[in-house]
Amino acid sequence: SNDNAQGEYYLTDVLAMAVADGFDVQVCQPASPVESEGVNNRQQLAALERAHQARIAAQLMEAGVTLRDPARIDVRGSLRHGSDCEIDINVVFEGDVVLGDNVVIGPNCVLRDMRVGDGTVIEANCVLEKSHVGPACQIGPYARLRPEVNLVGGAKVGNFVEIKKSNVGQGSKVNHLTYVGDTDIGSGVNIGAGTITCNYDGANKHRTTIADGAFIGSNTALVAPVTVGEGATIGAGSVIRRDAPADKLTLTSSQQVSVNWQRPTKKK
Repeated sequence: SNDNAQGEYYLTDVLAMAVADGFDVQVCQPASPVESEGVNNRQQLAALERAHQARIAAQLMEAGVTLRDPARIDVRGSLRHGSDCEIDINVVFEGDVVLGDNVVIGPNCVLRDMRVGDGTVIEANCVLEKSHVGPACQIGPYARLRPEVNLVGGAKVGNFVEIKKSNVGQGSKVNHLTYVGDTDIGSGVNIGAGTITCNYDGANKHRTTIADGAFIGSNTALVAPVTVGEGATIGAGSVIRRDAPADKLTLTSSQQVSVNWQRPTKKK
C-alpha cells in the first residue's frame, strides 16, 4: 500500500509480504553502503552515478590503466583492456569497448562499441563508433569514425576527417579535412586534404575503390562508383567520374587564365 506519509510503495514492505506468503527470507549484506542508498531526485541519482564511476575508475587503475583524472571518466557499458593503457580526461565509453595493449586515448573522446588494437593513439576530441581499429594506428584530433570502419595496422586518420563504411589499408593516410564513405582503400595510399568520396546519388549509395600506392591530390572529388588503380596519381582539384588507370596521372582541370578585370571599389 502507498498509504503513508510519502505516498510511496516502500520496498521494505516486501519483507512482511514475503513472510506472510510463506517465502524464506534471508539477510544479504551489500558490498558497499552505496548499493542500498535511495534515489528521490536528480541530485541523488547523479551522486550515485559518480560513486559508481569512481568504483569503476578504481578497478581500472588497480588493473594497470593510467587515468589522468579518475574523477573524469565515464564507462557506460563494458570496457575491456590490455596492459599499460592511458586514458585522459572526459573520455566516455559506451556499449562494448575493447582496448589492446598500450592504447593511448586523449581528452574528450567518445568510444562506442569499438575494438582498438595494440599501440594505437587516439588524439583529443574524437568520436568513434562501431568500428575496428588495428594496431599502431593514429587517429585525430577531431576525427570521426562512423559505423563499419576497419582501419588496418599503421593507418592514420587526421584532423577533421570523417569515415564511414570503409576499409583503410596498411599504412594509408587520410590526414586532413576529408570525407570517406563506402570506400575500400588499399595499403600505402595517401589521401590529400579536402578529398571527398561522392557516394550518394540522391537515392543509392555507391562504393569507391582506391588501390595500393595511389596518391589522391588535395581537393579531389571521387564520384562513385569509381576505381583508382594501383599506383595512380590524381591531380589536385580533380573531379573523377571514370576509373583512373594504374600508374598514370589523371586530372581534370581547366586551364588557368588571367583576364583584364578590376575589383569594384567600395563605396565610402
